[in-house]
Amino acid sequence: MIVEDFSEEKKRPKRTNPAPRWFEAILAALMLIVLSPLLAAVAILIRIESTGPAMFKQQRGGLYGRHFTIYKFRTMEDGRDRKRKCLNPFDGDPSITKIGNILRKTSIDELPQLINIVKGDMSFIGPRPTVIDQTDNYNDYQKQRLVVKPGVTGLAQVSGRNSLSWDEKIDIDIDYINRKSLRLDLYILVQTVVKVFRTEEIYEKS
Repeated sequence: MIVEDFSEEKKRPKRTNPAPRWFEAILAALMLIVLSPLLAAVAILIRIESTGPAMFKQQRGGLYGRHFTIYKFRTMEDGRDRKRKCLNPFDGDPSITKIGNILRKTSIDELPQLINIVKGDMSFIGPRPTVIDQTDNYNDYQKQRLVVKPGVTGLAQVSGRNSLSWDEKIDIDIDYINRKSLRLDLYILVQTVVKVFRTEEIYEKS
């Protein structure tokens, strides 16, 4: 079991090997450039279908519980997602737009999180970041999932996310941290691609 000190001093950014961080940032930036026509088209379609911004922003708990703003494409009527706070909409919820439903099924709504990777808030792979109402109130065991950067996808997401209880997701995330390796990350990446092409839901609904 990982034992971590979550004091204010510990929460300050530490000096670590910058190579992996810069590799992820550069790769995410290149992906943003390559995908820019798709991102622009999606943003336009969202604005055409419903009023409000194309982007959904929300505070999440990141590394050592530090707050950051996560970016996603808006998939619900403007304002409905904020009113729900941490509650997930159900399948067929009328507040989910037609474009939003497609974005969720294809996981395209998650692509703006490449911005978070460039900024250093997130990694490609890691525990999914949850709302600050949850992370600010984690117990000592749950805090262990905050000792690495949150990811766009993670082990819990490719392990039957929708069928897992909250406690099971926490356990899987902590198990990932204990076993973290390049081989495991590659496995998660491959499984994520497979599930996206099968249009299986692997991310949380926003």
